[in-house]
Amino acid sequence: MKDQEKNRAFFEDVLGIPLTATWCERHFSPWVDREVAFCHTFYSLGDGGALAFFSFADDEVYRKCQAERPPEIRNFDHIAFKVDDATYDELVARVTAAGEPVRETDHGYCRSMYCTSPDGLIVEFTVDSPEAAEIDALRRADAHAELARWMAGDHRTNNELRTRDAA
Repeated sequence: MKDQEKNRAFFEDVLGIPLTATWCERHFSPWVDREVAFCHTFYSLGDGGALAFFSFADDEVYRKCQAERPPEIRNFDHIAFKVDDATYDELVARVTAAGEPVRETDHGYCRSMYCTSPDGLIVEFTVDSPEAAEIDALRRADAHAELARWMAGDHRTNNELRTRDAA
């Protein structure tokens, strides 16, 4: 995390996920063989969990914590949170009002909105389909068989629910 304040503004002000703890510490880092200062922030989630981010005062440690080479296709490297319909609509409105890009996709079994934090973390919020219980029962019943089929080389789709024109 390069700029904790930009990150705070995004997660707290734009997305509405409250900053609930900031720990500022120093410790010996075996990765650079010296003491380093860091800031560790926590944003509380409704289920009791939290998002946690580190920021380092030491530029070398910061660089060592970054991926050497980001993937060419970044869409699959993200975190996702389940929300209800009202929260989903509120998040789309908040991110749009902040002038940030929003991408929405109908996966069939859920709808998703994607946005990107100041440090490039892709954040997804999903809302279940009204038929979520039936869909969940179907996928639980064949999860192992479908994985075995895929691993054996049969790469046919099993998601006939997805809106095919969506990304």
